Amino acid sequence: MIERVGYRGWENCWKFSNASVELIVLADVGPRVIWYGLRGGENQFHEVEEDTGRTGSAEFRLYGGHRLWASPEVKRTYFPDNAPVMVSRQGRAVRFTAPREDAPPGTKLQKEMEIELAAEGTEVRVTHRITNHDGEPTELAVWAPTMMRAGGRAVLPLPARHAMDTDHYLPVGVFGIWSYTDFADTRWKLGTEFVQLVQAKHPTGRFREQMNGIFNPAGWGTHFRRGTLFVKRASVVAGARYPDEGCNFELFTNPEFLEVETLGPLVELKPGATAEHVERWWLFGDVPAGEGDTWVREAVLPCVERTGK
Repeated sequence: MIERVGYRGWENCWKFSNASVELIVLADVGPRVIWYGLRGGENQFHEVEEDTGRTGSAEFRLYGGHRLWASPEVKRTYFPDNAPVMVSRQGRAVRFTAPREDAPPGTKLQKEMEIELAAEGTEVRVTHRITNHDGEPTELAVWAPTMMRAGGRAVLPLPARHAMDTDHYLPVGVFGIWSYTDFADTRWKLGTEFVQLVQAKHPTGRFREQMNGIFNPAGWGTHFRRGTLFVKRASVVAGARYPDEGCNFELFTNPEFLEVETLGPLVELKPGATAEHVERWWLFGDVPAGEGDTWVREAVLPCVERTGK
């Protein structure tokens, strides 16, 4: 079912639902996927309370949920998306197209999300598009951050480990760090097969924020909170150049929320051209809690394997 609804002060929202899951997309601003949860359960996405129901203004607001950005993270990344978006429905898919970013300082970019919920189960397909309406080419990557509700942990897979031999002289991956990344912070759980980042309301480390990125050939990441596992997948383009020193998956946390982020390849986007990046999401309930690589192998990976590739 797809229906137009109001939500927390926003009148123009679209609700997708089936027997398993519900999802709400804001169209008064954004677009933002503000709500995603199992039927009868709670929202798995973080909502920014002070932004609830607000529209207009030239200041950037996060709002919460899932958004569409352009990487690298520079001034234009934070162009405010506080205006209504155009909505068009095509079968089970709905397109949410933001206005062209013409207002000063103006990026001349136009962002669009196309959302499709499967008829059965929890799978959601999110197609992200950025079109360049400027007269000059610009370099960017489509960036898709998802703000997860507080109190959970994210998991990313690391490349397979092997003993050093003549077939394993070269590096097998990229691990991006930021100026505020501190692996002495207890929110990090670094294993042999997986890296985990835990969200904490009162972190004790040196910085309130933590972030990392990896090149993730497996193309999946997860977030676990109170028995519910969120899985997102994004295709990996072989031989492509990715932003942030080669990262296609990133994690970020602060005392309010945790983000699981995917990035498309860096492209030289010509005038009139569009860059596209697709994510697929799933939710699994009644997943046992735990920590460490053993927990991921025994509780998380069986769910991930059910999502295919």
